[in-house]
Formats: sequence, C-alpha cells, structure tokens
Amino acid sequence: MFTSCNKNVLYSEYTKLPEEGWKTENKLKFEVDIKDNAPYHNVFLNVRHADSYPYSNLFVFLTTTYPDGKISIDTLECILANKKGEWQGDGAGDIWDNKIPLKQNLVFPQKGKYTFTFEQGMRSNPLPLIMDFGITIEKAK
Repeated sequence: MFTSCNKNVLYSEYTKLPEEGWKTENKLKFEVDIKDNAPYHNVFLNVRHADSYPYSNLFVFLTTTYPDGKISIDTLECILANKKGEWQGDGAGDIWDNKIPLKQNLVFPQKGKYTFTFEQGMRSNPLPLIMDFGITIEKAK
C-alpha cells in the first residue's frame, strides 16, 4: 500500500506477474472497502512493463462486483505508447510505469466492498513482459 505517500489515496496495490507472462486464466483480483461514497473518486490502472513489450497497448477485461452483488463487465484499452511508438509513463532503465486514468470524478453508488477482477485480453497467451498490474483509487481534489 502506498497510502502514506498521499492522504488522498484510498487504495493502491500492484500484483506482480510471473516471468513467463500473464496468462488469460490468471485473473487479478483487488478488493476495496469504500467506507465513504459521498466524495468524488479518481480510479487509475497501474501498468509496469518492460521496454521490449511487443505491443503499444494492453486490453483487459474488468469485472466489477458491487457490494450488493451486482456485476458489470467492461473491456478496457490501456495505451502504453504513442503513435510514434514512444512509450508513455515514467521510464527507469528498461522498465516503464503507467498510471492510466480509468474513471474521473466517480461517485461510488454504494458503501461496502467492491471487487475488481482483471483478465488480460490480448491475443498472446501468456502475454509477455507485463511485470506488474494494479489499481489506485484516490479522492478527487
């Protein structure tokens, strides 16, 4: 957790992926307890990849389970490189960190536990060189 760095961060967690790659059956689950759903929140996807990652983007399938059991499913595209092929985000050596906005000024409809489950949606299985994947939820300023 990185909550000590920023008071506005409610939740921030990465999952390290195996060196052999992110398999489609390896679903990443993040459980977040929203105690106060009144303020606006910003939600980000965190993607850490190697410089030799073979694609300019990353498709993921997101299943959100709400506190009342309702489920929603979305397909998301994470843009990792611009049209010129230049990596976005912050680079250090051959590793790139991306904090990709998913939702801005979101009001969670309910208090309680939300489960966010991510599955990689690329054609490669396993998907190579995605090192870590995570989610950050902050109070909007």
